[in-house]
Amino acid sequence: MYRNQLIYTAVVLITLLLIRFITKHSINKALKKFHFSLQRRRMTIKILNFFLLTSAVIALLGIWGIEKEKFVLFISSVLTIIGVAFFAQWSILSNITAGFILYFNHPMKLGDYIQVLEKDFIIEGHIDDITFFFVHLKTNNGERITIPNSVILQKNISVKHNEEHKKNA
Repeated sequence: MYRNQLIYTAVVLITLLLIRFITKHSINKALKKFHFSLQRRRMTIKILNFFLLTSAVIALLGIWGIEKEKFVLFISSVLTIIGVAFFAQWSILSNITAGFILYFNHPMKLGDYIQVLEKDFIIEGHIDDITFFFVHLKTNNGERITIPNSVILQKNISVKHNEEHKKNA
């Protein structure tokens, strides 16, 4: 009874694994050619995996017989949530959205020394990691500070690239 659906599911999963393998190597090769950092390559692969997994889930939902009306309702709900994320100030979705903006359009990168210029105090350190939700800083004292991505976009940031900071230190 479910034989065809099981076969189609196996085809989707095998195709997903093949596409992930091929694109991972292609992305790594292309980004190495243009001298992108390891962190940027990892983030690109995470983003690609997210979209591939979403596509596979949608395909599996179609294979297993979700009704068109329910599927349209699901898609419109997802798009509504994404739309709210662009305007919400303190939601988790705003941090994900801010993470994409930081990744593609912000001059800071892994290893840079930054200062987050707060009203009452300054937070400073080397960028240790940039994730979907947080920027992780490592201070000169060895402390690890985690700042939400949406806060990084809202504050004034002073960026000293790694080479500049070593000269001034």
